[in-house]
Amino acid sequence: MPQHPALANNVLRSLPKVSLHDHLDGSLRAETVIELSQALGLPLPTTDPDALRAWFLGQSNSGSLVAYLESFALTGAVLQHAEHLHRVAREYVLDLAADGVVCAEVRWAPEKHTEAGLTMDEAVDAVRAGLRDGMAEAAAAGTAIEVQQLIAGMRGADRTPEVAELALRHHGDGVVGFDLAGPEAGFPTSRYREAVELIARHHMPTTIHAGEADGLGSITSALLDGRALRLGHGVRIIEDIDEQGTLGPLARWVRDRGIVLETSPTSNLHTGAFTAWGESMSDHPIDTLHRHNFRVTVNTDNRLMSGTTLTDELALLQRTFDFGLDDLETFQLNAAHGAFVDPSRRAELTNTIREGFARARG
Repeated sequence: MPQHPALANNVLRSLPKVSLHDHLDGSLRAETVIELSQALGLPLPTTDPDALRAWFLGQSNSGSLVAYLESFALTGAVLQHAEHLHRVAREYVLDLAADGVVCAEVRWAPEKHTEAGLTMDEAVDAVRAGLRDGMAEAAAAGTAIEVQQLIAGMRGADRTPEVAELALRHHGDGVVGFDLAGPEAGFPTSRYREAVELIARHHMPTTIHAGEADGLGSITSALLDGRALRLGHGVRIIEDIDEQGTLGPLARWVRDRGIVLETSPTSNLHTGAFTAWGESMSDHPIDTLHRHNFRVTVNTDNRLMSGTTLTDELALLQRTFDFGLDDLETFQLNAAHGAFVDPSRRAELTNTIREGFARARG
């Protein structure tokens, strides 16, 4: 029997939320994909927005991270021009603001957006301008939101030192951190030592995809080789917790030092990140990790591909695990704590979250 009353979507949407793990090229509006593809003469599976959203969801709900990533070829193809990056970044901010997000970090890999002649610096400038215009438009409509960039280097590519230098050039000017993304298994952070050590020497915070498509070794490498302050997904830290709930040494390290876990429940289900424990949302490790006081956050990963929003994710978790407002508030406070912002901004975020949840409690 549920202990907590179900919250209506409009209530969940009104709650102040912090998004730490969201990919720009996975968060386009279907209508924008169609319009930009047609302008560029690119083929599409369909030109009906609802049908295209369903197509992306079908491609993504495969249980394979590799198959999941294949759908990015389509969105990547329309993001090779500055004006398109600007538009998508602006729309991204407006969509988050409409979903009750007050602070977000959007990650993306500039090296994937140079096929039509853009330099990576020009791509970063275009996204910065789009985010800035989106924030200004949201503020003019009465909604305050702050969105910054995380620059991602791609595993399996050879440009990570160059991408690290790019991130450092723009650090403090719309860029707040560095990430490693792409295929995880077989590509430990240690392979990208030159890039991550450069980032560390310049005191730039790092979040690294680990514990999604690979296990404890990947997490260890992200922490030790990459100095990761946050783990992109990180759900496979559950492999270091036994059936009696006893934490192994790596799990204790992650929990006791407050390493932030950027879980993305729907995406984790779609990519098969926790198939060793089951194939339904009720098998997701988030409940166990939350009960063991890990610094868990809730994210969308790719809103278009997984057909979700942050409000949808909170509603799903509430239905699945009977989470109440206190649990949902903890997730947002964890995200505020882990955000790559200065202490004064973190305090403001914490106050905003507490006040918003207090209003929801009446």
